[in-house]
Amino acid sequence: MADIRFGTDGWRAAIAADFTYDAVRRLACGLARFIQNDPDRPNNVVVGYDRRFASEHFAAAAADTLASNGMNVLLTDRAIPTQLSSFAARETNSMALVVTASHNEWLDNGIKIKDVTGAPAEEHVLRLIESNIPDSAERLSKSSEQDLAIEDLTSVYAQRLRELVDIELISFFGGHFAVDAIHGCGAGWLPSLLPANGRLRLHEIRTERNPYFGGVNPEPILPHINALLSSVAESSADGGLAFDGDADRVGLVTESGVFVNQLQVYGLLYWHLLEDRGLAKPAVYTVTTTQMVPRLAEAFGTEAYETPVGFKFVGPRMREVGAIIGGEESGGFGFGFHIPERDGLLAALLLLEMRAQRRASFDQLLAELQARFGPSEYSRIDVHFAREGYETVVRRTLDGIDRQIQSTLSSERVDRIDRLGENGFKVYLADRSWLMLRFSGTEPALRIYAEGPSMERVTELLEKGRVLAS
Repeated sequence: MADIRFGTDGWRAAIAADFTYDAVRRLACGLARFIQNDPDRPNNVVVGYDRRFASEHFAAAAADTLASNGMNVLLTDRAIPTQLSSFAARETNSMALVVTASHNEWLDNGIKIKDVTGAPAEEHVLRLIESNIPDSAERLSKSSEQDLAIEDLTSVYAQRLRELVDIELISFFGGHFAVDAIHGCGAGWLPSLLPANGRLRLHEIRTERNPYFGGVNPEPILPHINALLSSVAESSADGGLAFDGDADRVGLVTESGVFVNQLQVYGLLYWHLLEDRGLAKPAVYTVTTTQMVPRLAEAFGTEAYETPVGFKFVGPRMREVGAIIGGEESGGFGFGFHIPERDGLLAALLLLEMRAQRRASFDQLLAELQARFGPSEYSRIDVHFAREGYETVVRRTLDGIDRQIQSTLSSERVDRIDRLGENGFKVYLADRSWLMLRFSGTEPALRIYAEGPSMERVTELLEKGRVLAS
């Protein structure tokens, strides 16, 4: 029987081992009980799903259980981006249950929970849902069955995206871009949003559904988007865009074939909103994200606020401080004029809008960003473990880590060391570089991050991170 615990971004588990129909029904029952225990919450739930193996069938099981437990359920009629479920939740005053494991390997599936605001459910809400999950599928409670409607949720969301950017400018400025769906939910979306008579040409790759994701993780970073780099080079495109499995995250490649890391993408997006759109408002960023964000905020006379990792922290903080953008290292960006949730499609459109408005290539934009607000380089390496025994690995690595830090970083001028709860730590250095080790809350992996003024410095810090993790 699966032990269902929400991590950084939902509950994820191996299909057939722990992610089973019984587990999905138990979780859906826990969500229904949580809603029924709160008299201020409407008994409405949106159910969405991605293109992973059997996601539509798991979603149907969840929807059936929710309806059987007194919920009015709106089930999507097709695989959709996760943010579309969030948008539908806000529009219908509902919570949302989304069947997706985002960027995880193909063997996994998972469930994300969204609140009525469209933001990811906050930590205390997730803990309450957990406490209401029955310990056995045989103990699923049932009350009077409610409505279960299956509908197309895409049209209102698509129209909203067209209203949020200058579609005409993007389309008629022209150019040629490769777009990599990595077999996920982002397939077909960008061409459908642009007018048919525009000058911008989009060439999509890896658009067909493939639950194996072609043998890579559906994550818009290297090396998983090597096919996009090849497509940009072979077609002499002006750049490339990529989406993760559920299309709430974006990746960017320039016309010269340079992968723009997600921290630099955050810088481009925030700079566009601050300077081009004149929206001098705060930003929210996670502890794993670039220090370029607070530098941009300071340069334009506003504030930047740091949160723990996870959009369940970023979304609520965005609403609290009136932020215009919130982002995280994994390439997920949310916008204050939309929903407090990541939206890879809107982020891609805003990048194209910036290019058209400034009449510059992404290579040029990135160079100017670095010259004005950098220099800033970044990279990350992941160390993967088996699920079994993962918690032991975490404890063993972090026990006595203070001595390890003092030994490994003895030649560094350390400004401060911040603990990340029980998951890791971040070391700030005198040259404005930082090194961070964090054990993932969604998959059995240790992530080692570094940011510095040059790639040589970043590589040096990552190697020291490897030593600390050994």
